[in-house]
Amino acid sequence: MIIRTVLTAFLAVYASFLTMRHNMHMFQLNGYKNDEHLIWIKKNLRQQWLLGFGFVLGVLRIVFPILAIDIFIYITLLLEILVYRALRRINTKKKLVYTPRVRRMIISILCICVLTIALVYFFAGLIAMTGLFTILVSSQCFLNMVANIINHPIEQGINHHYISDAKKKLSEATDLKIIGVTGSFGKTSMKYYLQTLLQNKYSVLVTPGNFNTPLGVTITVRNYLKPTHEIFICEMGARRVGEIKEVCDIAHPDIGIITSIGPQHLETFSSMENIQKTKFELADALPKGGMLFLNGDNEYIMEKASDYPNKTFYFSEKEGDGYRAKDISVSRFGTEFTIITPEGESEHFQMKLIGSHNVINVVGAIAVANSLGMSLKELIVPVRRIQPVEHRMQMREHGLVTVIDDAYNSNPVGSKAAVETLAMFDGIRILITPGMVELGEREEEYNRLFGTYAADCCDYILLVGKKHTAPIKQGALSKGFPAEKCLAYDRLEDAVSYAYSIKEKGHKYILLENDLPDNY
Repeated sequence: MIIRTVLTAFLAVYASFLTMRHNMHMFQLNGYKNDEHLIWIKKNLRQQWLLGFGFVLGVLRIVFPILAIDIFIYITLLLEILVYRALRRINTKKKLVYTPRVRRMIISILCICVLTIALVYFFAGLIAMTGLFTILVSSQCFLNMVANIINHPIEQGINHHYISDAKKKLSEATDLKIIGVTGSFGKTSMKYYLQTLLQNKYSVLVTPGNFNTPLGVTITVRNYLKPTHEIFICEMGARRVGEIKEVCDIAHPDIGIITSIGPQHLETFSSMENIQKTKFELADALPKGGMLFLNGDNEYIMEKASDYPNKTFYFSEKEGDGYRAKDISVSRFGTEFTIITPEGESEHFQMKLIGSHNVINVVGAIAVANSLGMSLKELIVPVRRIQPVEHRMQMREHGLVTVIDDAYNSNPVGSKAAVETLAMFDGIRILITPGMVELGEREEEYNRLFGTYAADCCDYILLVGKKHTAPIKQGALSKGFPAEKCLAYDRLEDAVSYAYSIKEKGHKYILLENDLPDNY
């Protein structure tokens, strides 16, 4: 009995480490949100069915302490070790980061396991240990959520301390002008476009990467804000109602920019009304005399724009008031357009970015820079210097192949614009995509519609993930797209390999549209 228990313990310790690491990785990708992680678990039950099987075996072993069940337990634990070692090799896009929060959660999980083992041993003795070890391995898929609940008061206290420190630092920067940027899509691009334009005249700080949460903004302020900074461009992201307000309560923006409103993160927002309400939390946070810049081409924005009549500027491609673009000309080498200001002043601009959908955000950035004292002529050279943001319509040349990398966070509006841009190129146009996610009940509908757009713009449609991309294939085939050129693969690498192997004559243009994170 002792030897069997020791053998189980040895296997269970390693299996627990692997299963805990995998589930902690997914929990981190799900934003440490218990409700989102529960949704992920439900969607991925088949991936972790071995844990469920192990749990049943563990219960049976406690009730029936026989050798046959022990043997099944050894086999199950070995299989779990093999499976979770393989998952670690597969999940490489964004590795688990052992942040202080993760380390505190791991300590809590270890304390739960040790305490459980001690109590069961005290009341049931050695005979129950084999079954308990197996159960504890299986429980790693939800123990991170338990630890998250236990640690919540500690995390709140730590966050409150850091946020208070950031608020104090911002309050002392009396001459700092803060620009808040939000939107369902386009906010990161807008942030970097603004930085490129404004840094010609001002000392500018921007939130790095995807630091668009309250803690991300807090880290930026505490670590990077200097007395010499004149402008702080603060990206504000949200997946739930109230989250933009949380960031605004820290940053207190003087200027607000809403780049777009659309069906993004519908799983957590539940409705378009909630998305609208959340994005306009930025507008509500502006002080008297603050400036609000709105995308005048976005119908969801314009539905609420009339609530803010006295402090609003529009940027648009349509006729009307505000800053607008006209005479847009797009080629594989870049984009040209003319801007008309609200006062009727005009200037012609050139930039390296491809796609007419990029123009609207650049117009918005020009509008803000012009309102902050930079003339249109001053902005001609900075606009030429604007670079594509990484993984957002970023072009890379590889001999006779051009890769258009639009792999970051695809959405219904952006995906349509991306394939329409691909259609401009003269050559073999190849789309590679895993489809769009986090669109709630309308996810299939939006992916099917994407397939219809792609059919009109592409020569080949290569899909990654056969089940999830089925609606895209249905949409493409419904438009008469040839089935032999609409193929599905299990791995991105296989789709890319096929794209390079296509023998047709001509330059190849490969559009990478979206790249799902490891938790998908």
